[in-house]
Amino acid sequence: MKFITKKRVVLFLLFIFPLICFLILSTGKNNFTKLPIVTANVIDVSEIDATKEVQLKEYVSIICFLGNDVNANRSGLFNLNEKVYKKFTDYKKFQILAIYPNGKEVEAEKLKEEIGAFTDMQKWVFMASSKEEIEGFYSSFSFNEPLVNLGSSKAFLVDKNVNLRGRLKNGDGEDVKLFGYNMNSVSELNAKLKDDVKVLYYEYYAAFKDRTKNTNKADRKEVGL
Repeated sequence: MKFITKKRVVLFLLFIFPLICFLILSTGKNNFTKLPIVTANVIDVSEIDATKEVQLKEYVSIICFLGNDVNANRSGLFNLNEKVYKKFTDYKKFQILAIYPNGKEVEAEKLKEEIGAFTDMQKWVFMASSKEEIEGFYSSFSFNEPLVNLGSSKAFLVDKNVNLRGRLKNGDGEDVKLFGYNMNSVSELNAKLKDDVKVLYYEYYAAFKDRTKNTNKADRKEVGL
């Protein structure tokens, strides 16, 4: 056992062992924790959009409800813009959807202009709808916290298959589901919503990588390789 010197052990730990771990991880399946679905198959917003130009399908969407008092959650919208939106403006098929009641177009446009003074609004979508349609859309989330005057301080994350994503535990010591993220809490936007959007995009990336790998295997099999 003289060949097992301290120098060789150090070299193994520094170089060989990390390489072995990398090879195992790179050739294995993706076993990362996916972001939970807290409500499946919510209503696609295209069903309540009079213009039929807005949809959730095939998009990663963050949804906000402005309510009749559009400025009530003004600071929360600015937080969302700074802490989350600006981090994902280069991501494909990403949008933030701000829904407000019919008749509040002037207030909504002013808020949009104020946010736009600090950022590119290309992936911000402001959409008007009726009281009944907003309430029906929100009810499909199955969240037991009602809208207040058609508004909410929460932002909601919806995936490309129109499922509401969140957490089975909110991470604050409470054994309750996290349906929405508090826009007035910078720490919650940073530590939860931003991280959860990243997890969701990695989930799609991993699925794409697996599909590509399987396709390549099938192609090689067809040509006898």
